[in-house]
Amino acid sequence: MEIILKEDIIGLGYKNDIVNVKSGYGRNYLIPQGKGVIASPMAKKILAENLKQQAHKLAAIKAEAEKKAETLKDVTLEIAAKVSTTGQLYGSVGANQVAEELQKLGKEVDRKLITMKEAKTVGDFVALVHFHKEVTVEVPVKVVAENAAELKAAADAAKAEAAAAAAKAEAAKAEIAEDEADVDVEVPATED
Repeated sequence: MEIILKEDIIGLGYKNDIVNVKSGYGRNYLIPQGKGVIASPMAKKILAENLKQQAHKLAAIKAEAEKKAETLKDVTLEIAAKVSTTGQLYGSVGANQVAEELQKLGKEVDRKLITMKEAKTVGDFVALVHFHKEVTVEVPVKVVAENAAELKAAADAAKAEAAAAAAKAEAAKAEIAEDEADVDVEVPATED
């Protein structure tokens, strides 16, 4: 079923796009929610006429999106999250956290415009910000351990414990070797 979108829907299309969707999705969600209309021949003619009349408005909207995108060009985010000793996050880092970090930097970006594969480990990721159908910005996101000091202390304690156990084992080996050297084996004399 062909639908004309009335608003941007990330993953499906942008406002005034004609998209093919399953009829259930169109009739039960898009049309009742006011997010789209059936793309009849008359609706397509009306859309074409509206787009022709709104060409200058659309150019201004695109220019505004490019201006917003320019403000995010050199932004790199570092998000601290709680991490287990194995490097796994407790939870995950996604679009909500990216939007919050951008807001802390004074950049207002709606979280609905951000797509990101959810980060479940510490490392480097990329968040995509979709300002316009032709304007997308990649924002590098580095996920770091919030409790890095605790993790380092736990790792150091484990190393120290392992070193102490190794030293204890070495001392035990040395003691056994010393005991074996002290034992005099008496061989009974044989009478000839």
